[in-house]
Amino acid sequence: MTPTPSDPHADPDNKVVGIGSRALETGQEQVGGLLVAVREMTLKETGNLVAELLDNVDDTLFDLAEKAESNASQTEYFDGMRETRKKRPRIERMFGERVARGFADFAAGRPARANETQRAFSASGELSLVDDRELEESLAVSSMVAKADARLSAALLALNQRLSVLIGGRTTTSTTNPLGPNALTEAFREALGELADVNIRVRLIILKMFERYVLKALDTLYHDVNVRLVQAGVLPQLHHPKVVRRPGAASGAAGATRVTAAAADADGGTQGYATGADMVADELHQELMQQLTSLLAARRHAERPDSGAYRAGGTGAASLTPAELLGALTLLQGESRPLPALPAAVDTRSAVDMVQHLKDELMAQIQRLSGAGHANVSGSDEDTIDLVGMLFEYILQDHTIPAPMQVLLARLQIPYLKVAILDRRMFAHASHPARRLLDQLADTAKGWSEESDRDHRLFEKVKGTVEALLQDFDDDVGVFERKLTEFTQFVEQNRKRAELAESRATEAARGRERLQNARRHAAQEILSRINDHNLPTLLRGVLTRPWANYLVLIVLRQGAESAEFRSAVHFVDDFIATAEVPHGESAHQQYKNALPSIEKHLREGLATVAFQEPDIERLLDELRKFWRQQLGEPAPAVHAPEPVVDPEAVLGVSQDAQPAITDGAPDVDDDFDPDDMSVNIDAGSLQAVRDLKVGGWVEFIDDAGTRERAKLSWISPISGKYLFVNRRGLKVADRTAVQLATELHDNRAMVLEEVPLFDRALDAIVDRLRKTQPAQQPTA
Repeated sequence: MTPTPSDPHADPDNKVVGIGSRALETGQEQVGGLLVAVREMTLKETGNLVAELLDNVDDTLFDLAEKAESNASQTEYFDGMRETRKKRPRIERMFGERVARGFADFAAGRPARANETQRAFSASGELSLVDDRELEESLAVSSMVAKADARLSAALLALNQRLSVLIGGRTTTSTTNPLGPNALTEAFREALGELADVNIRVRLIILKMFERYVLKALDTLYHDVNVRLVQAGVLPQLHHPKVVRRPGAASGAAGATRVTAAAADADGGTQGYATGADMVADELHQELMQQLTSLLAARRHAERPDSGAYRAGGTGAASLTPAELLGALTLLQGESRPLPALPAAVDTRSAVDMVQHLKDELMAQIQRLSGAGHANVSGSDEDTIDLVGMLFEYILQDHTIPAPMQVLLARLQIPYLKVAILDRRMFAHASHPARRLLDQLADTAKGWSEESDRDHRLFEKVKGTVEALLQDFDDDVGVFERKLTEFTQFVEQNRKRAELAESRATEAARGRERLQNARRHAAQEILSRINDHNLPTLLRGVLTRPWANYLVLIVLRQGAESAEFRSAVHFVDDFIATAEVPHGESAHQQYKNALPSIEKHLREGLATVAFQEPDIERLLDELRKFWRQQLGEPAPAVHAPEPVVDPEAVLGVSQDAQPAITDGAPDVDDDFDPDDMSVNIDAGSLQAVRDLKVGGWVEFIDDAGTRERAKLSWISPISGKYLFVNRRGLKVADRTAVQLATELHDNRAMVLEEVPLFDRALDAIVDRLRKTQPAQQPTA
């Protein structure tokens, strides 16, 4: 139990607070004791709930990090996990202290502290200048508190009246109630001040978790407090909601979990679809849907300010029921034209017309079925029709999806409109099976091209899925789950085959990179030593051909830091030294003493690079002649004239063979130098290349206008080259960073979106609706 100071007014920053009411200390011991009991019940229950919340932060942020769209986002989630673990004791302590201080202020009659949202407005009610981060957080808190106040209104009303009795009749509201959603949320928000350095997105996610783990579990606390006050005789005639507990249920975190699940179900949650991080994401999607609903309603009102219903004909009729709408849609679904047989047969213009005119066709169908006097559509149903229409308009405009696949997916407009009417959670929950199926179809279609799908396996599978939904879907939303499972299995089977081919392509590229790097390293070592010497052709040929190959082999096998490589490089210096004529007896002796070791090392090196013994002997004979000449020794007597020796033949290579190392600078890749301002590439293109992750897709466009989609499979750690493969795992291209940035800049390449289709579409629809809103006064 928190100690109570003798005078809470003495130090406003005192972290240890108590009730501190003079009224409670003089003559109202029983009433003061009740308020203390309420405080202790609140501290215990909310402390358990916050502890459970913090227990789950790691798992939630880790799940989100795994699904992060970029390395930067992933780092933000991991930073949030680390900071939360480190600051957890302080967060829990500050939350408890802030709640206790709220009870002290309440008992003493001090006004509740204004929350950040209230402080964001001036006395005139207009927005004051506040930090964007604070405003974003404040609006989230206000939304959470408003929903909790509405859900718990009955229990809060009884609780407010009973607390008013305890403080001598002063009015208690949901805002001033020390255990109300507002006070508890502000207490937790103040405690989150310990995470000031954490990204705002992570803080908002933790705040949303407070709503799920704490605010949605307050039913039990309010019920227990009301019961405790009734037992003490405080307004026993007031009724308050009962909380159904399972037999033997315990309070605290376990009870909170049950109440949380029940509250989520009552709010139309997605218990059947998702848990953990997905539920946090779903709550964020719900807020987006609230925005969309408001924008659609505002647009509808602007178009028809005097009418709430859309009329297909006639006036004064009641709005159509969902069943009547579904019946009309089912008839239209049955009249659908056949799907294109081949990718080349798609008609994009026809698909656009079909999507844009579906609403008119639906209204005409309703009119034919029901008569002009019974053809009104409710405002909410009209918004749903428009929203689905805008979703499929976006699909036909989305360059991430190839045109033939756009046409196939556009045919799903009617089935998805029926799903939206049957189950409005589709737009609010990312884990809805219909939404996941469309995202999966679009993501798989992203890698499609005619070149990579010559057998039309993928095209036919997508087409078959669309046809099955058009033919089989009536009102059983479960068909989407079944088709998702079936399509996912197809994708997985093809992925495994593609991964084998991709692995081979990557290994081949990796081998080439290692070989090129080894050659480059060998060239640097040899050329840096021979360029300052005018070596005879024979000596130069030995070093730049067989010995260079020997160095390359050592780099590949043992590495450039190995003792073998250092010894082989030391041989180069000794071998070059034999080109100098020794002067003096001592120099002659040193020269002669070095030759056996040089011969020995050369013989070993040549044998390693597969020189045959006769070739090695011929080469050594020529070298011995040269060395005797350098020493001034006479050549051994011969009985026949020596044949003219071809240096190429001595070195064991043909006349047209390319040397292992050419004179001049070693060959290097065209890597980007950020200080080279002569490269005509904008910063945005370069940043797009840097942001591209393995697994990302790019569309390449050649000079003939042919488009090929490829996935980034590997980035060379040696040269920085980007290796791209198609959906079958076959190599399509490799590019340096500069080459790829140049193609992006020249519109000969385009990075394809990685964000799921549904999310991209909803964001685009919100932007579109905002831009078409009539001019109005700025709002919060």
